[in-house]
Parts: sequence; structure tokens; C-alpha cells
Amino acid sequence: MQGLRLYKTEKLCSHTAVTQLFERGKSAIAFPLRMVYRLHEPGQAPAQFLITIPKKKIRHAVGRVLLRRRTREAYRLWRRSLLHPALQSSGTGVDIAFIYLDNKPTDYATIESRMKQLLTRLAQVAESQQSTPSS
Repeated sequence: MQGLRLYKTEKLCSHTAVTQLFERGKSAIAFPLRMVYRLHEPGQAPAQFLITIPKKKIRHAVGRVLLRRRTREAYRLWRRSLLHPALQSSGTGVDIAFIYLDNKPTDYATIESRMKQLLTRLAQVAESQQSTPSS
């Protein structure tokens, strides 16, 4: 896999993986995004993700689609430089869920900066996972 393209293997689709993610995962917040993640053995892709924009927060489908696109674009651009090197050096994989928290749409620049913060935090967690034995 090369370039910045998002591949199907990077999407988190498995019902059991999603259930485990929300039951056993850890959370981090950079408003307006919340990230739930779970480190595990690497699979097809080093990181698999999903994006959730709650209907209760953003009532119109057009707004939800817009925010989903903005969030996906920010993840697509920054995952290779911030997240993947840390996952490869630690030899772990990660499942990630991004949940939108605000009641109104946010501009792309804000979403991108918060995405960078979350991915940097996750990379630090993955690198610290490498230095300590897994339990």
C-alpha cells in the first residue's frame, strides 16, 4: 500500500471488532472529536478506523456527510506520517473510532488540528506499549 489513498482493509467493518473496541477500548478527547482505540496484534492493515457522527447532534444528513468527509480527509492525510511509523516500530495494530461531539458543524482546519493531536497521542501510546511488556 502506497500513497495517501484509503483502502478497504483500513475500514473497521467487523461487528465483533467494533464491539470489542467499545467494550475494552480506551478514549481520548480533542474537542470536537473523541477517539476510542484498542491496541492489538497487527492484522491486514496496521490501523483500522470508523467515523461516527451522531444523528442526535447533527440532525441533517447533509451535515453528517460533510463532517464525515472532513474527518476522513484529516485522518487520510495524517495517518501515514503520525501513526503508521509508531505502529510499525512497536509491532502492534490498532482499531480506532472517531466520534463527533459538537452540536454544530466545525470547519476543516479545526477538525484537522484536533485529528493531528489525537493521532500524535495515539502514536505516543503505541510507542510506550513497545517499551513495556504487554499484559
